[in-house]
Amino acid sequence: MRDQLLDLVQHTYDLGFISLIKITGTQDQTRIYSMAEDKSVVLHGEFAKAVTEFTGTFGMPNLNKLKILLNLPEYRENAKLSVSQRASDQLLDGINFENSLGDFHNSYRFMSAKIIDEQLKTYNLKQPAWCIEFEPSVNSIQRLKMQAQANAEETVFRTETKNNDLKFHFGNHSSHAGNFVFQPDVGGILKNSWSWPINQIIGILSLAGDKYIRISDVGAMQITVNSGLATYNYSLSAYTK
Repeated sequence: MRDQLLDLVQHTYDLGFISLIKITGTQDQTRIYSMAEDKSVVLHGEFAKAVTEFTGTFGMPNLNKLKILLNLPEYRENAKLSVSQRASDQLLDGINFENSLGDFHNSYRFMSAKIIDEQLKTYNLKQPAWCIEFEPSVNSIQRLKMQAQANAEETVFRTETKNNDLKFHFGNHSSHAGNFVFQPDVGGILKNSWSWPINQIIGILSLAGDKYIRISDVGAMQITVNSGLATYNYSLSAYTK
């Protein structure tokens, strides 16, 4: 369970814009749901193997505390992590941490299903027709980071297809600007030029795991990251400005 929790924190809280997670679990599957605080990104995910201790629906708040606990030296080797239940109704209550010697303890508390449902509304996004689908290369991601550094005053970039290549544009040519081919030979056409949040996309593309990008002409993008332990689908809506 510790490995799955570390993976979860790395692919949510460490992005810098996700602070609350909803878990829905059965004995067969464990689903992950979250949303950026500014609603720029919606996350639907699922662990490769069900975390059987996570049977039920609950929220995971205070992810910074969970990250600290998971990384304490006392809990890195042979630690015992157990999920507790409320005595009143047997609903999942939290995670108890105990070191290998049994003399160092901490607890992390879940949020009830009722409260998480109130604070984190679930949006089941309809999948649009994807115009472009591809696996981004490490080099393309690095080039994106370089353009973002060269145009640090920008918060968004624009996408367009030209000569069968997917290009990213930064800035306005009336001032400073830059562009580059992010993915050649995409085999699809975008009729509309949409703007996308730079920091969020770079953060997602910097995560550990295999990545796959889908872009639609209706202003939707989905970046899938498969960490090996879980699959995370990050859905973004284009900015209108």
